[in-house]
Amino acid sequence: MPRPKGDHEARRRDVSEAVWKVLTTRGFGGLTLRAIAAELGATTGLLTHYFPSKRDLVAYALALLTERTMARPRRETGTGMAAVRNILLHRLPLTDEARDINRIWVSSWDTALADPAISADYEARYAQTRENLRELIVAAQELGELPERDPERVAAGAIAFTTGLIVQALFSPTAFPPHRLVELLDDYLDALNAPLDR
Repeated sequence: MPRPKGDHEARRRDVSEAVWKVLTTRGFGGLTLRAIAAELGATTGLLTHYFPSKRDLVAYALALLTERTMARPRRETGTGMAAVRNILLHRLPLTDEARDINRIWVSSWDTALADPAISADYEARYAQTRENLRELIVAAQELGELPERDPERVAAGAIAFTTGLIVQALFSPTAFPPHRLVELLDDYLDALNAPLDR
């Protein structure tokens, strides 16, 4: 007899939570059916209904990660440089939740680099992030809050800078606590206003 739809949806939510707990404690390297089953108190056989292959499990985990990332409350964007600053602050591990999400993203890079389809997904995601930031930079330039320079280049540099901060904070949380990350970002943004030596 088929299970009622509500039971199926409840089980999917349980599975999602178990996948998320494994990701936050073990990263992508520790994401296995056995680890999820242990978290659920279930058998791996039950989970093969949801994940017939390792790739299905990885795809699901990445979709769940994207969903959790998008669901995070965002700072008020404002306009001009306030919007640029807020979107960059949102990327940084300034809270426990943001730290967990960034830890999972970083641990997923190896998986993404090994799979051309996932790698293409990541390439598109980063390109969209740069484009969103580029639009905010153009707006800040139009308001006179940033010097006129190539907004695509500025966006690429800002994403690279914040990605570097994320990695350093994950490996050295005591050396890069949240208040220092904010200070370093503000120093970086101040430097964007410096005149070009050309």
